[in-house]
Amino acid sequence: MNRKQFIILVVLVVVLGLWGMSRWRGQTSSYSGGGSAVGQKLLGEFDVNAVVQLAIKQGTNELLLAKKDDAWRVAQRDNYPANFSEISSLLVKLKNLKVVQTEQVGASQLPRLELASGGKAEPTSVEFRDAGGKAIKTLTLGKKHMQGGGQDSAMDEMGGGGYPDGRYVMVSGAANSVALISDPLADLETGAGRWLSKDFFKIEKPKSISVTFAEATNSWTLTRETEGGEWNLVDAKAEEKLDVGKSAGVTTPFNSPTLNDVAIGLTSEQSGLDKPTIIKVTTFDGFEYTVNIGAKKDENYLLAVVVAGNFPKERTAVADEKPEDKAKTDKEFTDNLKRLEEKLTTESAFGKWTYQVAAWTVDPLLKKRSELLEEKKPAEPNAAASADGETSATAPPGL
Repeated sequence: MNRKQFIILVVLVVVLGLWGMSRWRGQTSSYSGGGSAVGQKLLGEFDVNAVVQLAIKQGTNELLLAKKDDAWRVAQRDNYPANFSEISSLLVKLKNLKVVQTEQVGASQLPRLELASGGKAEPTSVEFRDAGGKAIKTLTLGKKHMQGGGQDSAMDEMGGGGYPDGRYVMVSGAANSVALISDPLADLETGAGRWLSKDFFKIEKPKSISVTFAEATNSWTLTRETEGGEWNLVDAKAEEKLDVGKSAGVTTPFNSPTLNDVAIGLTSEQSGLDKPTIIKVTTFDGFEYTVNIGAKKDENYLLAVVVAGNFPKERTAVADEKPEDKAKTDKEFTDNLKRLEEKLTTESAFGKWTYQVAAWTVDPLLKKRSELLEEKKPAEPNAAASADGETSATAPPGL
């Protein structure tokens, strides 16, 4: 290579380098106004602690999550408590979400990216509001980016196959500037049920269980004297004997009930709670649960619960109790009483709403009285009976 060729090669390298740098700067600076440059945070300076309302809308579907009485609640479910940890995790994730790529896109191209009406799906808008209801930021979610589906430009039409690994979005204040992020944000949806707190009442240490059906002969009550004691059928008739195997499924009522949704706008007739099947459970801790079971719909029962409690406020002292033992036992009693009172405060609040509860939680308890009993054994046949059912005559003695 002579000197002239070397100089030409150096000039070409410099020109290509300048062109590449210019293109890179153009891309990274394209997200102006309310947005961020590539590699920087999507929402810029975003104070998650200032957010007290989260409004999600897609087409005609709307959801409002709002802080009320120091707790996040779901407005579309009569202000039922929302899942705080899920909302908190979402806000933190959005605060730290970074831009992968940006491009200026004309308004006519936004429907193709599902960032405006007219595309295959309506865009989803997420509005973050302050205490006065004013929008702090608005994020519009468009088409999901599919792994292995993109072409040279992130804004080109995506191919099929793969799985979602990102999403096209727009931030308020960044007109026609579309960003690609590396999270599909699939959980940001308007379905109210998925945002509910799934914490629910839980029955522990049952002492008595009764189920009252509309047909009185189907009703039953089981009791036991101690926590590890044997269950007995109350008012059992002489021919009635409890089948331990059959009753095993009813002796741990609502020890882990599953809340699927909160029912809104139903009359008592529509919910079936005007004529409920009533389940009552008392516990060794002093709780009393009254659970009214209504209609069964789509593998869920409609259910309402009332929780009451009556706990001894003082411990009965043991004779000749040593001072050090008394102090320890008194503290254990006080700590346990506090736990029970806190549980009562939490669970009694569930009486404000009607719930959709998984059928598998309720079905085992709805056994009729006859279904808890041992089957009657058939009578032993008469040994002297003949094959055709007639009794043989007894031969006279001596013959």
